[in-house]
Amino acid sequence: MSSAVFVSRHPLVQHKLALLRSKWTEPKKFRELVREIAQLLFYEATQDLALAPLTVETPLATCAGYEVAERIGIIPILRAGLGMAEAIVEILPTVHVWHLGLYRDHETLQPVTYYNKLPSKPDIDLTIIVDPMLATGGSAVAAVDILKQWGAQRIKFLGLIAAPEGVRALSEAHPDVAIHLAAIDSHLNERGYIVPGLGDAGDRQFGTG
Repeated sequence: MSSAVFVSRHPLVQHKLALLRSKWTEPKKFRELVREIAQLLFYEATQDLALAPLTVETPLATCAGYEVAERIGIIPILRAGLGMAEAIVEILPTVHVWHLGLYRDHETLQPVTYYNKLPSKPDIDLTIIVDPMLATGGSAVAAVDILKQWGAQRIKFLGLIAAPEGVRALSEAHPDVAIHLAAIDSHLNERGYIVPGLGDAGDRQFGTG
C-alpha cells in the first residue's frame, strides 16, 4: 500500500462502518452514519492544517489561541458525496463547497463528466474530494485531473470504502494525492461494485433504487 493511503483504525469509525454496511440500515440512519463517519475521517485527514495565532477574550481574561490558517475547498462528487460535504460544513463552516458531477457508464465503467461548478480560478490552499466509494477509481482520477487542470496544488481524497483496484488506480495516476478511508475491501465484482461494500451509496442515502 502506498504511504499516501491512510485507513482509519479509530474504534468509532469501525463501529459506525459496520452499521453503515448492514442491509437493514434504512436511509435516514444511513445518512446519519455517512455524516458521522465523514466528520471523523475529516478530523483525521486535516491534522496537518496550518494554524495562525489568535487572541480571544474569555469571560475572565485574554487568552492565546489559534485559528485555521488555510483556505479549504470541498469537492463532493455528485450525488453520493453530498452527505459527506454537508457533514464537513457542520464542523468547519468556513470551507468552500463546489460540486462535480461524474457518473460511471454502466457499460464501459468509465467516468462521464456532466456537471462542473468550479469558479474560474482556485483561491484555496487545500482541496478535498469527497465520495463514499472508491471503486474502479475512474471518477476519482477524473476529478483530480479536472482539479489539477483548474490549478489546485494540494489535493486529498476522502472516502468511506475502497476497493484495492480503485486505490491502485488513483495512487498510480496521482501519487501526490493522499487517500483517507474507513476501509479497503476485498475486490470489485463483475458489475464494478465493491465487495463486501455496502451497495450503492447514493441509492441508500436517498432511498432510490
